[in-house]
Amino acid sequence: MCKAAGTEQAGSRGGFLPSGALAAVGGDGGDRTADLRLVAPAVAAWAAAALALGGPLPWALGGAAGAVGLALAVLLCLRSGVWVAVAMALLSAGAGAVVAALHGAAVRGSPLAQSIGERTTVEVEISGDPKVAANRRGEVIVMTGEAEGGGPVVLVAAPGAEHRAEWAALLPSTRVLVEARTGEPMPGRESEFAAVLKVLGDGPPLLTASPSGPQRFAGALRQSLREATDGLPPDARALVPALVIGDASRITPELREAVQATDLTHIIVVSGAHLAIVLFVLIGPAGTAGRAERGGLAGRLGIGLRTTAVLGGGLLVGFVLICRPGPSVLRAAVCGGIALLAIATGRRRSLLPALAAAALLLILYDPTLSRSFGFLLSVLATGALLVLAPRWSAALRRRGVPGRLAEGLAAAGAAQAVCAPVVVVFTERMSLVAVPANLLAELAFAPALVAGWAALVCAPVAMPLAQSLAWLAGWPAGAIALIARTGAGLPGAELAWPGGWAGAALLGVLTVAVVALLRRALRRPALGAGCALLLLAAVLRPAPVEGLTRALSGWPPAGWRLVVCDVGQGDALVLAAGAGSAVVVDAGPDPVAVDRCLRELGVRYIPLLVLSHFHADHVAGLPGVLRGRTVDAIHTSPVWRDADQAEFVVRTAAEEGIPVLPVAVGAGAAVGEELSWEVLWPPADAAEQGYGANDASVTLWVRTGGLTVLLPGDLEPPAQRRLLAAHPGLGEVAVLKVAHHGSGEQYGPLLERLRPRLALIPVGADNGYGHPAARTLDALDAVGAMVLRTDLHGALAVVEGRSGPVGIIRRGRCPRGAEGRRTREGLPVPEVASRHGAVRAGVAGASRVGVNASGDRTGASRAWRSSPGSMIPQVKRVVG
Repeated sequence: MCKAAGTEQAGSRGGFLPSGALAAVGGDGGDRTADLRLVAPAVAAWAAAALALGGPLPWALGGAAGAVGLALAVLLCLRSGVWVAVAMALLSAGAGAVVAALHGAAVRGSPLAQSIGERTTVEVEISGDPKVAANRRGEVIVMTGEAEGGGPVVLVAAPGAEHRAEWAALLPSTRVLVEARTGEPMPGRESEFAAVLKVLGDGPPLLTASPSGPQRFAGALRQSLREATDGLPPDARALVPALVIGDASRITPELREAVQATDLTHIIVVSGAHLAIVLFVLIGPAGTAGRAERGGLAGRLGIGLRTTAVLGGGLLVGFVLICRPGPSVLRAAVCGGIALLAIATGRRRSLLPALAAAALLLILYDPTLSRSFGFLLSVLATGALLVLAPRWSAALRRRGVPGRLAEGLAAAGAAQAVCAPVVVVFTERMSLVAVPANLLAELAFAPALVAGWAALVCAPVAMPLAQSLAWLAGWPAGAIALIARTGAGLPGAELAWPGGWAGAALLGVLTVAVVALLRRALRRPALGAGCALLLLAAVLRPAPVEGLTRALSGWPPAGWRLVVCDVGQGDALVLAAGAGSAVVVDAGPDPVAVDRCLRELGVRYIPLLVLSHFHADHVAGLPGVLRGRTVDAIHTSPVWRDADQAEFVVRTAAEEGIPVLPVAVGAGAAVGEELSWEVLWPPADAAEQGYGANDASVTLWVRTGGLTVLLPGDLEPPAQRRLLAAHPGLGEVAVLKVAHHGSGEQYGPLLERLRPRLALIPVGADNGYGHPAARTLDALDAVGAMVLRTDLHGALAVVEGRSGPVGIIRRGRCPRGAEGRRTREGLPVPEVASRHGAVRAGVAGASRVGVNASGDRTGASRAWRSSPGSMIPQVKRVVG
């Protein structure tokens, strides 16, 4: 029930999968006393492998030798049960350290790892399915593989449009010859991959060997399932392949975010729960799987125990082959193999030792799993279902909760309790709707999976039947999507939480406290009802609770005028236009990020959406802006040269019945008396004059309250120069959104004329473009601007203070760049208090402007002309 890949949950699956059916992948799970003998060796091997994987080989080998020597001494001197367990743990730790250290040294010492930055020609055997991704070169195909004599690599190809399908269709075990430039692997994964191979050229793949027969068969099955689901509604079309074979390629960003917000990712990542259901169909409940009266297809057909075990083994191999050997799939397969071995030999096995044995064997087989969050979450979730869930379920039943509801609540709660602290390490968020969303999704999970697998089996030989079965699977799959979207759409679906291991420890302590409180609540109905109402209020956030939440978190700040959303490498700005209303300028590259930003701001009505130009980092997030909101109109640049993006905008808007209108210099409007804007650029004939997309960016002069703001899109220096020439009366502004994410291409005289007090830069962390450029930051510093950046500070808000604009940041440290500087009046920079102590954060002297809200554009009354005044910018940090 956790967000990360490989997370899983099982137990009572809505009545279809009985209690203990998860034990179909490892035993009956019904032991009253847990068998912990293999837990300590597994944990020791895991910890040692994680430590040794990236460390020096001599240190690791020395530590392993010491552990083995100590283990032998313990066995020779102390032979009691406890000391034998200690010795086994030490031996396992030594084995884990040796295997991991040797693996890491081999990868880091490979020829490719020693030739970073060089051009090379190498043969690569593909090991993972190709995935489509986007980078600054456009759409790329990414896959993992094993280079001939060079170790494991990541292969990145950027083929032309005519060859993209050929790269995307490559199957595991295919061998290709590539000419590539070697790059460093991703940070933290240097012991997993020797290098990143960036394929040179945009041609088709050069095959040197075809895929193996089993991989061709598995690929044909996967493709046939995709074809069988082609006619389904969009959500079902995306979810059925994801549920059955883990193919999430059709899942839209919005649906993926909804699934993550409700902690339903374990459903679309094939894991032990999926294998449990598949084996359950064959062998029935694990508690009777080894008896003559067992259930399942094998029992009904009278198949013997050993034959059943052999069939189950074949099913395991096929499952791993078709669904691909990810961490959780491997863990489930090993547990299942142990269970089938128990059936074949007639010896009873419980799941906890099987789980520990599976983890130990897999760590020794592939030590990189010791640092895999997916594998960690898979093991933690399964362990919680074995150790915690049965006890919690029994406690609930003793207090009158119906059996199946008690099992579902216990399974969902146990998985959430152990997984959530790990998930917040990298998501910095926790779900408040995970347990109810999982309870509801469990009702649909097993029927969708069984019907989907039936469609998979039938598709190669009877496509009409497969399409009918896929249609049946589509109904529960669509229900899961509805549950995810509904849960994610609730105001308090997610709660921001500190990331990193410190945040995980904090949440772990809180979880223990909550569990203790719930135990008391079960014995005191009034306390239980109060807890339920408190959670309901936190999720639904009625007006009083919403106000309290904002007061506690400080976000959004009261009286905000402008917010720059943190959407990565792209632009999305929000101008307050009244309660629940805002004018939005650009949509950013990610629908999920901009939707989250608008939800946090409480924006439900958008009288106008301005898309400055048709580049993906400004328009691709459009569906997120439209999601659940009323938008009256969309204004765009008159230059529509990027046909694909322009078509995307027009099509998306047409689906919602929203008009799309190009605008040019001279347009303007107002919302009430507090917000008005005027278009200063581009000219109406920009397309005829040959302007590119960036230089035809819609440039807005905005008045919001007593503040003036200039939003120049991605204007390059030639257009910035023409803008200044076209508006010689353009004066100073309080706030500037720096053009083109702070690139080095800025027109100095325009900055000198504007002399902004706050300069806001929407930019993605580690963006690869060098944004913002050092010379741009120097130029802004020279004109006395305080710079705030989304890559360092998160979302940025601007409110109007008594003496000028106040910048509010969500993370990072308040800028100290103004220290030691003098204002234009020669006065020292004022000291400004924030929650994190006093900081120097401001420079006096910006102009307060007069505004002609009527839009009169003649003479000295033009709205963007400056008048005397003084503003002092301030910067504060909030926690939210």
